[in-house]
Amino acid sequence: MPPGFQDEGLRAAVALRAERPGLPVLVLSQYVQRTYAADLLDSGDGTGVGYLLKDRVGQVEEFLDALSRVADGGTVVDPEVVRQLLRRRRDPLEALTPREREVLGLVAEGHSNGEIARRLFVTEAAVGKHIGNILGKLDLPPAEETHRRVLAVLTYLRA
Repeated sequence: MPPGFQDEGLRAAVALRAERPGLPVLVLSQYVQRTYAADLLDSGDGTGVGYLLKDRVGQVEEFLDALSRVADGGTVVDPEVVRQLLRRRRDPLEALTPREREVLGLVAEGHSNGEIARRLFVTEAAVGKHIGNILGKLDLPPAEETHRRVLAVLTYLRA
């Protein structure tokens, strides 16, 4: 949605529901934005709201059915949105090994891979492997618009 083609549509949907909690809103998004999805689905009394992923709406009939259900006060949520919201409630660091947590803690302190390697008495290649594992376990795939290492640190600090 213009002007920035980023999260303006999601922010607008959440703001509209905050102003008018009963307003039916169906969001079609390219990706799952967990914070906005949770805010949107928690808005009002949780009825008359939907969050679908654009690439998963395969048939016009499916879309029209979802639109009708939301307009009639129902709730429609893409299964991928549900999966990601449920994962959000778990400790995101639970999948990390103790060593990976230690590496992530040192990353959060601002240390380079070389410095982390020196502190842990391992090679830089080992640190790189740990960081790769951390990014994978935190479900942070490569993306041009984000910096995965920063996102991993934010996840660490929130946990």
